[in-house]
Amino acid sequence: MEIGIPKIRVDAADKVTGAAKYTGDLEPRDCLVARVVHSTIANGRVVSIDVSEAEKVPGVVRILTCFDVPDIQFPTPGHPWSVEAAHQDVSDRKLLNQRVRVYGDDIAAVVAVDDVAAARAVRAVRVEYEEYPACVTVDDALNSSAPPIHEEKPDNVLVRSALSVGDMTFDEAAASEPDLLRLEKTYETQTVQHCHIEPPVSHAYMAGGKITVVTSTQIPHIVRRVIGQALGIPWGDVRVVKPYIGGGFGNKQDVLYEPLNAWLCQQVGGRCVKLEISREETLANTRVRHAIRFQVEAAVRPDGAVVARRLRADSNQGGYASHGHAIVANAANCFKQLYRDRKALEAQCRTVYTNIATGGAMRGYGIPQADFAAECMADDLAALVGMDPLEFRYLNCMGPDYEDPHTHVKFNSYGLKACMEKGAGFIGWKELREKYRGQTGPVRRGVGMAIFCYKTGVHPISLETASCRMLLNQDGSVQLQMGATEIGQGADTVFIQMAAECTGIPAGRIHIVSAQDTDTAPFDTGAYASRQTYVSGKAVKKTGAVFKRRILDYAAGMLSRPAEALDLRGGEIVDASSGAALLPLGEVAVTAFYSLDKSVHISAEETSHCKENTFASGVCFCEVEVDIPMGKVKVLNIVNVHDSGVLINPKLAEAQVHGGMSMGLGYALGEELIYDGKARPLNPNLLDYKLPTVMDTPKLNALFVEVPDPTGPFGNKALGEPPAIPVAPAVRNAVLHATGVAVDSLPLTPQKLVERFTQAGLI
Repeated sequence: MEIGIPKIRVDAADKVTGAAKYTGDLEPRDCLVARVVHSTIANGRVVSIDVSEAEKVPGVVRILTCFDVPDIQFPTPGHPWSVEAAHQDVSDRKLLNQRVRVYGDDIAAVVAVDDVAAARAVRAVRVEYEEYPACVTVDDALNSSAPPIHEEKPDNVLVRSALSVGDMTFDEAAASEPDLLRLEKTYETQTVQHCHIEPPVSHAYMAGGKITVVTSTQIPHIVRRVIGQALGIPWGDVRVVKPYIGGGFGNKQDVLYEPLNAWLCQQVGGRCVKLEISREETLANTRVRHAIRFQVEAAVRPDGAVVARRLRADSNQGGYASHGHAIVANAANCFKQLYRDRKALEAQCRTVYTNIATGGAMRGYGIPQADFAAECMADDLAALVGMDPLEFRYLNCMGPDYEDPHTHVKFNSYGLKACMEKGAGFIGWKELREKYRGQTGPVRRGVGMAIFCYKTGVHPISLETASCRMLLNQDGSVQLQMGATEIGQGADTVFIQMAAECTGIPAGRIHIVSAQDTDTAPFDTGAYASRQTYVSGKAVKKTGAVFKRRILDYAAGMLSRPAEALDLRGGEIVDASSGAALLPLGEVAVTAFYSLDKSVHISAEETSHCKENTFASGVCFCEVEVDIPMGKVKVLNIVNVHDSGVLINPKLAEAQVHGGMSMGLGYALGEELIYDGKARPLNPNLLDYKLPTVMDTPKLNALFVEVPDPTGPFGNKALGEPPAIPVAPAVRNAVLHATGVAVDSLPLTPQKLVERFTQAGLI
């Protein structure tokens, strides 16, 4: 039995001793160094670039500008490619941009012999601009006087969409019963950045007629395709290698600087070029989580039953499309999927170009934003009808029979209410709700909660495909190759456990190739959407079955027995009925390789085209202490309870939850990228960007309700992103319980809280 065992990570020793090799560890000694010249305006056009002084800097090899790049626009998001043009990502940027759309846009690049020369040359480049007014907010961009940020979108709206459920409109439903209570509010989430430890870094060189790019990415096979598109060359002329990666959280689910680096390599005759982005550039010029404004209305019966809801959501996209409207569309789906509307649900969404940093994928993919709106609204509705928030959720949350009417994703297994029961017991919900009722004084305590649900992977909205390869070594051990990527989440360890489970070969005898090389690794779209243990796991299971059968077929010939009478257990060929050991796997392997009669290199490679999906769900409970005059929130106790099906590795699952909860606390209490009126970022560094440290983090508790999911390869389903989703609304709702003050925007910073407490008369 290999599933459900808390095995130590296979990469643990290398990572804690420093033996693990990351992109920066692998660069050649004679690497040239590239630095990007960034715009000093947020909206406008580059009129001219003077590089004459920069070219005089000793050590400069080449300076290239936005006037030199191919006239090719390409997409950057890490989505599977579609053969249907209507479903392809928006191509709205070039390698270097003459039309400036973000403060710090990429307008030129310097290649030099070292970083000092490159940095000096960047400072010597002189740029003349035609500047336009900057749009910081959605309202700025929607103003009729705002200039188009992309000429093909004159109103600055990237995409609009709408959905509805029920046979009547919201207005009709809200007027259909005489005693309905109404709530209308606006909830807002902020712009935040991923803050992974390793910044985006790559090096590119040419050999054998190919461009090889070694890069820190979540999506090596997609990076290969986008480089080919951006440079206008066949995709097969590109090779991408992904070593160990120091975090990504969705930022590296975008193709950031790899195409530019590949092109720079071309321009210097194929010599190796390193391009590493600084922390400040990472915060200001890569990708961020979308700020979204949710205008919501609800009609509810006096007994708490939700009759109808309406959502209007505006997503701040920033300068380029990236993952674009998929984020707010996913947010609308979350709003729809959490609660039952007895008569009607309406949602209208807009994604709007502005001049702040481009919004892309970040852990949760629009669901943390939507969950904040939906779960704040749940507590506000409970207060409106005088109902306990937990009882309100029991009454209104989706049940086990729910199926999304548009995507048809459903709960193939259901543990949401069991998660609520378990978490309420852990936190002492009923006791604390009563204990903290009617408090006075400057320091008060409260307890709050928030639920969530999250689909597993992207089917049916997009393609889900993954492949796996297994090869038998001469000593009876196994090489396991995945196109799916280990990005710090423990995927390699889980894949080994899966392979061991389905082959009968002990996990200690299975070696995984952690680095992905698009010339040799089987295809997989990458690490995102909490998909890998579910989608790529199906490929492991499918391949394992074929691999095991081929081993048994060969062993059957050695033993002169039918393959059906044999099994593979504990690395031994055994009698299927009695379990008696018949032949060591090592003997089968060496015979298969070196037999003079029948030499066979036993291997298997299978593709799983996943056409299934299922919901994971869960809840966060949080107890806080609020210092009202100081506007300070201290988290005293917090727990996430997850229904993620069968846990492949319970210790890794717990670690995933702890990491996600920590991110959720930063989202709730301090993190925000701030811009001035010209769309310049004011805090693109880890001193001024208030990321929580270990000193700010309380004890994190993770609990699970394991309900096997019939569609999961081993009964498992999503866990990667869900832990980050419910924390922020749970903290907000705990502050509401403590103070009676509903704070409807993130983050809950001291300044904001003091202002709200003053308005409420508490200060």
